[in-house]
Amino acid sequence: MEYVKLGRSGLEVSRLSLGTMGFGVPERGNTPWSLKEEESRPVIKQAVELGINFFSTANMYSDGTSEEILGRALKDFTRRDQVVIATKVFVPMRKGPNAMGLSRKAVMTEVDHSLRRLGTDYIDLYQIHRWDSATPIEETMEALHDLVKAGKVRYLGASSMLAWQFAKAQHTAELNGWTRFIAMENRLNLLYREEEREMLPLCKDQGVGVTPYLPLAAGRLTRDWDQTTPRSEKDQIARAMFINTEEGDRRVAERVAEVAAKRGIGRAQVALAWLLQKEGITAPVIGATRISHLEESVSSLEIQLSAEEIASLEELYIPHPLI
Repeated sequence: MEYVKLGRSGLEVSRLSLGTMGFGVPERGNTPWSLKEEESRPVIKQAVELGINFFSTANMYSDGTSEEILGRALKDFTRRDQVVIATKVFVPMRKGPNAMGLSRKAVMTEVDHSLRRLGTDYIDLYQIHRWDSATPIEETMEALHDLVKAGKVRYLGASSMLAWQFAKAQHTAELNGWTRFIAMENRLNLLYREEEREMLPLCKDQGVGVTPYLPLAAGRLTRDWDQTTPRSEKDQIARAMFINTEEGDRRVAERVAEVAAKRGIGRAQVALAWLLQKEGITAPVIGATRISHLEESVSSLEIQLSAEEIASLEELYIPHPLI
């Protein structure tokens, strides 16, 4: 396993992060394909044994049960000071007022709930899951800064927003002497590359680490286009990503298969190797739910694509609507 600094911070993370949206009670939340605790634990244990020290979750994954499963597993399989735990806040966790968003009340409430579910005294990387247009950014950034100063959070990160919004948040923090974001968790893969236009250059300029999620496009880059899985049949959000660009996306996926066949390696390895070689990418968030998928992902660290292979993978891409 390789380890790198997350942005310009001193925090060292593995070159791959294990995403945990696929771990949780299937009957709770909006991921009915998720693995129950007894099925999740072997994957988390193997990740630790492979050297992954960076684990990404969110308060809303399976209604909080993902955090619970991850926290118990890490407590059993490693020491707290050897891992980096990231979680997120924004999505409503209950009904009623103040149940969602990034107000001071919501942030202060949800961090305590996440700490309890994770079974830890602090969160290494606390991320805002989405931009909150209903709350002044000054209120959000000061609340997050106070969490850092209180010792509940070590570093701050963000996820999935427009580049101008991220720039505004960073500028607000700098103006007031508050803690800035060190990481951006955004959507980036061979089927969705819109982040290359503004967000990646912004992160490079500002020294922000990039930890892309859905690096395999919800599995679309790892199998024949018409092949389905239990998740692909139930995940309406992932399915909607390809409705308007399906023919172009299919050609890119087929090109991945061609490069993989010539190399004699898996398609997931090709897609991850492409992402790992992209400038500014710190640690893709892999959503492995099988040990074999996890091991294949880790093996991608050893693959170096040629300039010709990268050009071949990229040439068929067509612009996508912003997600």
